[in-house]
Amino acid sequence: MPVIDWPALPSSDALSMASSDLTSCPAVLALELAEGSDPGRPLLERDEAETLAGLMAEDLRQLLPEVERSQLAVAGAHFDAVELLRPGFPTWTALDELAVRVPRGKGNVIAFGAHQGHMPAEPLAPDMRYAGSPMRLVPWTLLAPPELGQALGEAMEVELVGRGEAGTRTADYLMRTLGLRLEHARYLSRHDLMAMTCVQYEHMNLAALWTLIEAALLTPYREEHVLSARGLAMDYVGGVVQAQTPLQWLAGQSARADLSHDLAAIIFELRQHAALLEAHRLPLDFPAGDYDPQRAVLHLPLAEADPALGMPQLVAHQAPGLGTVVVSVVQRAGGRAHVLAHAIPLGGGLNALLADLGARYDCAAEAEPLGCIMLDAHGQLGAPVDTLH
Repeated sequence: MPVIDWPALPSSDALSMASSDLTSCPAVLALELAEGSDPGRPLLERDEAETLAGLMAEDLRQLLPEVERSQLAVAGAHFDAVELLRPGFPTWTALDELAVRVPRGKGNVIAFGAHQGHMPAEPLAPDMRYAGSPMRLVPWTLLAPPELGQALGEAMEVELVGRGEAGTRTADYLMRTLGLRLEHARYLSRHDLMAMTCVQYEHMNLAALWTLIEAALLTPYREEHVLSARGLAMDYVGGVVQAQTPLQWLAGQSARADLSHDLAAIIFELRQHAALLEAHRLPLDFPAGDYDPQRAVLHLPLAEADPALGMPQLVAHQAPGLGTVVVSVVQRAGGRAHVLAHAIPLGGGLNALLADLGARYDCAAEAEPLGCIMLDAHGQLGAPVDTLH
């Protein structure tokens, strides 16, 4: 946990008040990787983090008035946006909590790096499952008394987005130390980062989902109600995103030739939502279904088994480019198909889903591939009455 002072200035006594009275101004150093660049190693060792913090302090002195009267805290790691934009902002919260424990007089530039491969707090350790994006983010914050903190926060919103390019020494150090190739390195406030992420989600046709995520981040006490781009109803209530099931959506549609295609699009969209909500650590639930977030499977029971119809069987509804989108549990006999349940994989492995259904319904853990999404005459999910050959 190296601590140093703002370059060429004595340590300020502006932070002598209780830590609970300090205002935190969270931000990031955004690293835009060159095309095809490897994300490099995720952590800086303690001495490396100290060097980076000193270089960042030099940059910030040129951008923010009176910044040296605050305390700069830097995490020696780089993250994806989904890891930082989580309810409660746990990475910045951990950074703040560690920073205020540092005794006053030790210097107002603090760096938290790795020791033997471990960061001092779990939220400061990036998850390399999310390392594939071309933008990596180094979190930092300024801690200051309320009046100064408000002024710094306002200046950050104006100065960083306008002229927050990182210094050449800072960018060069990151490239040499972490093995990165950078197109740009610039400072952004947390609000800037959220605005940039909002635009990205809009480009991905996920504006409605971002509305729910933003509510969880900024106004968790309020409810939000949206329709997805495909028309799926979703709500943010009590810290949880609650969504319609695809069967509920289907029940509100009229039978038409392209309905199976639209259902596949709804399930694809729902898969995107489930993956992003999990990455943002925002719980997903389906009030009309049984959702297993660990396996990312939505189970939709419909009916009890009919003892007169024999052992249930599994059939797999499929869509081009998506593979199996629904597995139906059905009893078939005498030209009759009795559907017991549907299960929709939203990210988990198909084999695990089939094994779970086999155990739950006491049937073979193998699914007959239908090669399509089979809808009945009313436009609802169905199943063939006989085994396909």
